[in-house]
Amino acid sequence: MKDYYQILGISKTASQDEVKKAFHRLAHQHHPSKGGDEAKFKEINEAYQVLSNKEKRTQYDQFGSADGPNLNWSWGGGNAQNIEFDIEDLGDIFGDIFGRGQGQGSKRRNIKKGKNIRVDIEVPLEDTLKEIKRTLRLRKDVVCSRCSGNGAEPGSKLNECFSCRGSGEVQEIKRTFLGSFTKWSVCPECGGEGQKPEKECNVCRGDGRVKGNEEINIVVPAGVDSQQVIKIMDKGEAGKKGGQPGDLYVRILVKEHKIFERRGDDLIMSVPITFSQSVLGDKISLTDLEGIELLEKIPAGTESGTIIKLKGKGIPHFSGYGRGDLYVELKIEIPKRLTKEQKMLLNKLKGEGL
Repeated sequence: MKDYYQILGISKTASQDEVKKAFHRLAHQHHPSKGGDEAKFKEINEAYQVLSNKEKRTQYDQFGSADGPNLNWSWGGGNAQNIEFDIEDLGDIFGDIFGRGQGQGSKRRNIKKGKNIRVDIEVPLEDTLKEIKRTLRLRKDVVCSRCSGNGAEPGSKLNECFSCRGSGEVQEIKRTFLGSFTKWSVCPECGGEGQKPEKECNVCRGDGRVKGNEEINIVVPAGVDSQQVIKIMDKGEAGKKGGQPGDLYVRILVKEHKIFERRGDDLIMSVPITFSQSVLGDKISLTDLEGIELLEKIPAGTESGTIIKLKGKGIPHFSGYGRGDLYVELKIEIPKRLTKEQKMLLNKLKGEGL
């Protein structure tokens, strides 16, 4: 069993704020885009997902798993040896033992919640230098404008469901190997709403949603890298009958650049120089990713493959503090064609031992 507290480096009495701080510190340290270990990052994220959720943390502390008790029972003697049962029955049984309705409210809300949407967008490497705004045009479920999402035709009433008497739940008697138990489930008549429209909306047919187009403005932060995901709350599919909307997840894909190569938050580029520049030294002009022209000095005797470091000319750190560096690799360019004068000069230099 994984020790999530040990993974985050906190005690079992740590507050939610301490859990969050530990996660942010470790996630920044081990994020793959920062050169960290991907497996370690996933393990940290898994621990945070459990310990940051009150219900999952309680389950984990009690049973050693966020999914509740791990039951692996064998039965011996009599006719009970080969009994088969549905594991869901055990969930219902323990739910009733620990109190009716535990988690039922969240289940009822979840059946109304809209689906999440996932989209990819491409951004040029230059756009990672600063915060940019993008507009997404999505075709998705939106709230029905005729009924405002409640599923009822304007002017008609929402009546209490006859089957569940407005509770959204109905009782079932469940017979298991441990005896008979009462199971509470979502009312099939009203779908857990507790209400039914006197007359369904003519446009959405009682669903509260219709297909529509929506423009969503998003902000892509400076320093973003490929595969990073931006979450926009409540911008997914509309929820059923006024339920909570889903979320929008935007995955960033940074395009490759024809001159600059990105490695973490550093940039690498190659610049050709002549043989005479490498031997005698010179000043060369180059342009960084921002389009700013720079004049750099090449010392005499520079060899091909020499790298010049330009501090702070790389990609802004995603944390918002500082920038990476630009590494310029100098490569001596050998001409393929020479003029007569060039050949004569090179032959003279050859005669001088060069």
